[in-house]
Amino acid sequence: MINILMVDDHDIVREGIRRIIEDETEIKITKEASTGEEAIELLMKNNFDLVLLDISMPGKNGIQTLKEIKQINKDLPVLMLSMHAEEQYAMRSIKAGASGYLTKDTASNKLVAAIKQISKGRKYISQEVAELLVSDIYHNEDKALHAYLSDREFEIFQLIVIGNTSKKIAADLSISDKTVSTYRSRILKKMNMKTISELIRYAINQKLID
Repeated sequence: MINILMVDDHDIVREGIRRIIEDETEIKITKEASTGEEAIELLMKNNFDLVLLDISMPGKNGIQTLKEIKQINKDLPVLMLSMHAEEQYAMRSIKAGASGYLTKDTASNKLVAAIKQISKGRKYISQEVAELLVSDIYHNEDKALHAYLSDREFEIFQLIVIGNTSKKIAADLSISDKTVSTYRSRILKKMNMKTISELIRYAINQKLID
């Protein structure tokens, strides 16, 4: 039996995942968490064979939670689930220790196979992610500017370019307005840009937002 910890802040998503695997006799969701903090607490008290982990959560996001999971148990397989396309978070997830990355719109068709593959100690990587990995290894000079942002910087970058105010970003991430301003300045400097409008145009051109 593959005992799973499922981590997602949306009840409807957790319900959808339960339905996908409810007929599988080899897979069981034994615990659920809606935040990264809850997930870490459950991991400290229980044994799991695999973690299904959402990327976008309030407070401690999926990447941060993944890194902490790996500090607690480096061998515990983690499958990242995300509404974001592979080019946005897959590379960051794999580099942080994830065993696979799956977009939520493909979960109904691929989730069970991914869980079974990862539970055997293998990676689950789509063709798109494989191409990103190859590009990262052999074509470092072709990296997009946003690839040089840290995970936290990239998260805040995404929130900025979709129109969130500093106050809202601070509230969503449980950080101060001043910290958001510091990150914004750092992002602009790293990407050699001066205004938020430039960031937005860049994000649109890179298809990071619609």
